[in-house]
Amino acid sequence: MDLNLSGRVVIVTGASAGIGLATCELLRDEGAIPVGVARYAPEDTNLEFVTADLSAPEAAQHVVDVTLQRHGSLDGVVNNVGALRSRSGFLGTTDADWERTLGLNLMGTVRMTRAALPRLQERGEGSLVHITSEAARLGDPTMVDYAVSKTAMLTLSKILAAEFSPQGIRSNVVAPGPTRTRLWDEPGGFGDQLAEQYDLPVEDAIHHFVTDVRGLPTRNLGAPEDVARVIAYLLSPLAGQVTGAEWAVDGGALRQI
Repeated sequence: MDLNLSGRVVIVTGASAGIGLATCELLRDEGAIPVGVARYAPEDTNLEFVTADLSAPEAAQHVVDVTLQRHGSLDGVVNNVGALRSRSGFLGTTDADWERTLGLNLMGTVRMTRAALPRLQERGEGSLVHITSEAARLGDPTMVDYAVSKTAMLTLSKILAAEFSPQGIRSNVVAPGPTRTRLWDEPGGFGDQLAEQYDLPVEDAIHHFVTDVRGLPTRNLGAPEDVARVIAYLLSPLAGQVTGAEWAVDGGALRQI
């Protein structure tokens, strides 16, 4: 299906790996012009990047300014950047932990959106896609600050939809469930943690977690490309009547009404 994205300029934050990188690659294949944002651009890609630390207050405006200098236009933003660290629980999460997580996950989204909106208003159209998590609706003490930041992003997206959709600027959320990014495969990552917890080889431990512990109806971890396809659709004119919505890409993990 042609998503009618040809020539559209889209900023994608957190684009060095995982969902962000998969989104940039798919947008490029669809004829769009993705501008990836990360602290460090990957070395083995020909995608376009702006290097920036979005926890810094001035970084978002810098990214938008560079994008406009290079391309003269902006059509959409994917707010994907986010940090996740395992916690011992609420009492073990310090002020510094809260400030670091909210400063990147929530304020990085706020600032990037605020920097991009004037240009989208000038055009009279645009699409904002915010990447949250199943954690926004499934509170877990081991990721308390992360979960709160993602719930806040969900509320923010709905407020943005109410204010800016009459101006042609849509705002939607994509909420991935368990998705096999580098957090699963890096040394000491989720895969190794599950292997130790269940005393199984890594792949067997992941399969046990997906099928027996979480009971995902699809019986598989998601892939970054699964999430990227939904993001690309929401960026496209084909989703012109979709705003203020939350799209779960979680293998059926959360089946709430």
